[in-house]
Amino acid sequence: MSTKRKDPLISALIVEEYLAKLKKVLEVDVAIAGAGPSALSLAGVLAKKGWKVLVLEAKNEPGGGVWGGGMMFNELVLEEELQSFLEEQDIRYTKKEDFLVVDSVHFASALIYQATKAGAVILNNVFVEDLVMYEQRINGVVINWLPVIKEKMQVDPLSIVASYVVDATGHPAHLVRLLLKRNIPVGSPTGDIHPLQKQDNEDRTSAAFRALIPQEMPMDAENGERLVVEHTGEVYPGLYVTGMAAVNVGGAPRMGPIFGGMILSGLKAAKMLEAALGKGGSRDPA
Repeated sequence: MSTKRKDPLISALIVEEYLAKLKKVLEVDVAIAGAGPSALSLAGVLAKKGWKVLVLEAKNEPGGGVWGGGMMFNELVLEEELQSFLEEQDIRYTKKEDFLVVDSVHFASALIYQATKAGAVILNNVFVEDLVMYEQRINGVVINWLPVIKEKMQVDPLSIVASYVVDATGHPAHLVRLLLKRNIPVGSPTGDIHPLQKQDNEDRTSAAFRALIPQEMPMDAENGERLVVEHTGEVYPGLYVTGMAAVNVGGAPRMGPIFGGMILSGLKAAKMLEAALGKGGSRDPA
């Protein structure tokens, strides 16, 4: 009489469940590259409203730059206006003057939990290596395992089709770079020219302009927190930027371990995308 071993059963359950999950997200309303605070707040809002949201995180740990707080002191700061958001997310905080101080591990964990609880799917260790484009519009992402990218293995990727794609890859603004390296001009939600570009008269498709973007400016927390929200939005048909990717594209200052702007950027993007989806935004423009 044979005895069933646990090991193959465990492996089978993992494979079956993952493949079922992956199959369900091959077509989504919104695909988000990166799983930092702006992406997670965006994903949570849209998923709660019933939209099909996929978050793709290249690293093993979703949460972006939140975990380490400031220089590995695992506390971070948010503006007072985010108090209601923290309470909605069931996040503990300490009020200090005009700021809210939060344990960074608790903060990241709560954002991940609330987004997935609302129905957003997070696939970690998955790298967005390219974009899907139909008729001059971004309509999805091309994905592969991060180790495949790191080892430069000749392994073909898979595609995810989406009504809208969000670059939430942080400082690199990786999805924007994918367009720029192909000489595809990327705009700004505010219509501004990058500050460094104002020194010459070359147009937005020029090599000089492409070389300057993405390019964030030196630290200025006050203006950085404001401008990250202002520069959040659509930069190419079907492609939105949020968080530090918006900072890079807009040439705004970095702001360090204060995260109110990140959350507000994600919430702004959620409103914009919900409006776009509500107008019948389609995965297939034809």
